[in-house]
Amino acid sequence: MLNDKVAVVTGASRGIGRAIAVKLASLGATVIINYNGSVEKAKEVKNEIESCGGKAEVYQCDVSDFEACKTFLDHVIKEYGRLDILVNNAGITKDGLLMRMSEQDFDDVIRINLKGAFNCIRFASRQMMKQRSGRIVTLSSVVGVTGNVGQANYAASKAGVIGLTKATAKELASRHITVNAVAPGFIQTDMTEVLPEKMKEQIASQIPFGTFGDPKDVANAVAFLVSDEAGYITGQVLHVDGGMVM
Repeated sequence: MLNDKVAVVTGASRGIGRAIAVKLASLGATVIINYNGSVEKAKEVKNEIESCGGKAEVYQCDVSDFEACKTFLDHVIKEYGRLDILVNNAGITKDGLLMRMSEQDFDDVIRINLKGAFNCIRFASRQMMKQRSGRIVTLSSVVGVTGNVGQANYAASKAGVIGLTKATAKELASRHITVNAVAPGFIQTDMTEVLPEKMKEQIASQIPFGTFGDPKDVANAVAFLVSDEAGYITGQVLHVDGGMVM
């Protein structure tokens, strides 16, 4: 259980982030729902959590903005007096073949997916070091391990997240702070919903389980990594992909 724990989940207004926020709240954590674009969707997550007896707060922040992240996490620490869990989930895709990819599309994906994770870890870790405890989980992707056609920017950002995770885990281990990554495969979200049906069938045929995953599958993995039971696990990448990467 996560009673009395304070958790920040970035990009928590929809999809995998929403599932993670709801799961952590169901285990007793007070969850800060970070969003950048849609306050309405973020409030829906808050209402869902509170309707089940959980505790949540909504906070807007563009995680790619270094100073905005400082303000955001300083607010959480001042408001609650502690920060126990950070889940870096915020991310975007801007797919395209490398030869046609614009500099802007490459920079935007790196800025949000990788630099955003750095920014949040940078300002959360100081409080966790004071507490001599904490859990940090960042969402990577199977694409960050295997690569994928048309996703050079996304693959680079998610591979970078793995390197960031391993380096940070080594830096923070002496203060009993664990730092891990979760690498989802193809999960049923808004991002995958727009794929043509024929492409979905082709992708599913390459997954040993034969189906896309559910956001709850990822949320359950994150919940384990932030729990007391995972206190001796750090610097690892947990694949939640139906067997795509073995």
